[in-house]
Amino acid sequence: MLNSVERLLFVRGVPIFKELRDDFLVRLASVMEELSFPPDYSIVTQGEEGQSLYIVVSGTVRVHIEERDLAELNKGACFGEMAVFDSEPRSASVTTIGECECLELKQMQLYDAIDETPEFAINIIRLLSRRTRILNNKLNDYLANSQAQDFTKVGSNSPKM
Repeated sequence: MLNSVERLLFVRGVPIFKELRDDFLVRLASVMEELSFPPDYSIVTQGEEGQSLYIVVSGTVRVHIEERDLAELNKGACFGEMAVFDSEPRSASVTTIGECECLELKQMQLYDAIDETPEFAINIIRLLSRRTRILNNKLNDYLANSQAQDFTKVGSNSPKM
């Protein structure tokens, strides 16, 4: 468990909280709940309603859809933000790899924080933009590889001369 000073220092280093005022961070850090999870624990389940954003304090989590891994997130990374903003069901599951501690920021706390400090919303938009770019690059690579394989299959089925 983090004491109040450790929690502030940790929160200050999290990318979505960068460049925000210390007085704001002190208040925000004080309302977040610290949660401990055992290994192989599903923190977030795909398809469920989401009311919280989580920040990894220690340990590692895997983001996955069924058995397909999408990402591993470590200290300082956040997850759960999509469902908090769009009120859609969770798009993926998040499971601990080992013991893990997270800070939880509930939807209303998040909205209040954005009302008070709009720069916070900009940081979250930057995070979502980075993640979208990464997924676009992965999709582009996947499609390029699929088309190359399709071309190879077509070439191997050509009549021999």
